[in-house]
Amino acid sequence: MEILVTDNIASIKPEDWDGCATSENDGLNPFCSHGFLSALEESGCVHANTGWHPQHIILQDDEGDIQGVVPLYLKSHSQGEYVFDHGWANAFEQAGGHYYPKLQSSIPFSPVTGPRLLTDHKDNKPLLLEAAIMHARSLGVSSLHFTFIEENEVDVMTSQELLHRQDQQFHWQNNNYRSFDEFLSTLSSRKRKNILKERRTA
Repeated sequence: MEILVTDNIASIKPEDWDGCATSENDGLNPFCSHGFLSALEESGCVHANTGWHPQHIILQDDEGDIQGVVPLYLKSHSQGEYVFDHGWANAFEQAGGHYYPKLQSSIPFSPVTGPRLLTDHKDNKPLLLEAAIMHARSLGVSSLHFTFIEENEVDVMTSQELLHRQDQQFHWQNNNYRSFDEFLSTLSSRKRKNILKERRTA
């Protein structure tokens, strides 16, 4: 196996990326798809100038066939991740270190759970993780983060002594509301007034 790093997802064929990102049980998570991630890069939302410098990991065999990929970004800030690590950043700086840049495997601007070690061979997941760790060391960054990962990737991460951080996420369910007013009518007066006030401010 050979490890490559690219700063442009367009250098990988969509069918190769999506083939790695497609799971037998769950299919293709649209947020992990080549189409979604390349749209972020092509639009300029994800770029070194915006603090999201692509550093995608590619695992390929000796015949040049791609066996796995990792969406990975060199970050110069913590914006657009939906994980608040500013406390860690401040502590690191106060101790005399530089928290940024850091390496982040996530879906930019999208707090959605999904796979991060993309391969259709589970034996390749440790290789992809090891490649990301080696890349972090070669760049000399402060840290490597994988956020909103699926449960089946936790064991792979902790086996390499990565810390497992748990948090909460709240999801809104649409109970067949026909309008926003109908949704508001299910709330207490105080909550209804607060939401309307926030919308006016926005």
